[in-house]
Amino acid sequence: MGPDPARFSAQASISDAVLRRALGAMSVFTIVMTIPQIWTIWIGHQAAGVSILSWGAYLGSALLWFWHGVRKRDRNIYFACIAWIAADIAVIAGALVYG
Repeated sequence: MGPDPARFSAQASISDAVLRRALGAMSVFTIVMTIPQIWTIWIGHQAAGVSILSWGAYLGSALLWFWHGVRKRDRNIYFACIAWIAADIAVIAGALVYG
């Protein structure tokens, strides 16, 4: 006897929901973990060791993911990218000003 498609579909839906929640939680967690870097640069005026090249690559990646999220109409992708684009720009600008 083969697998029950209805049961498989329900399991896939549950795992999709869990994955979406985990991705959302990680998006919030990682952006929150970037705030101390931004704080150090803009409040502490310390940008020594901040790589504009690395943060520029992160910005490029966030822009591509944003575009992909918009095209797929997936808010979980493009909303997170808005925060990342802002954070990346804040770090790059701070590194240029204080670096």
